[in-house]
Amino acid sequence: MDICSFAEVTPAVNQMETHIYQQQKKAHEYMKNYGVVHESWGPFAEGRKDFFTDPVLCELGKKYGKTPAQIALRFLLQSDVVVIPKSTHKERMTENINVFDFALTDDDMAAISAVDEGESLFFSHYDPAVVEMLMGLHR
Repeated sequence: MDICSFAEVTPAVNQMETHIYQQQKKAHEYMKNYGVVHESWGPFAEGRKDFFTDPVLCELGKKYGKTPAQIALRFLLQSDVVVIPKSTHKERMTENINVFDFALTDDDMAAISAVDEGESLFFSHYDPAVVEMLMGLHR
């Protein structure tokens, strides 16, 4: 909101930590209202919280014949979040792009929405000390 309110040019995209455990629902709505595209940083939660064996993702993966990673990417896409998953492995790149041949139902989306913890798995952007450290202003 600060950038949209005080900068001359509204940002086109805001990349922020977004995955099944930190879905950024409130921020997403604000970005949408300002015409800013929401892009996921860390769509796989950097593997934290046993992401790739998450019971909800695994159950839905069996239902659709997909991997937990594919289910998570599909969830984000259906939530209007841009995803650019990082991988250096050709087979994973192929897997990551194969998420357009199925759609999650409303019940599936609700099941994944329920795992949202609403907190960063890495650090708080709201903690002034963390912001200073990230900006190189740490004293």
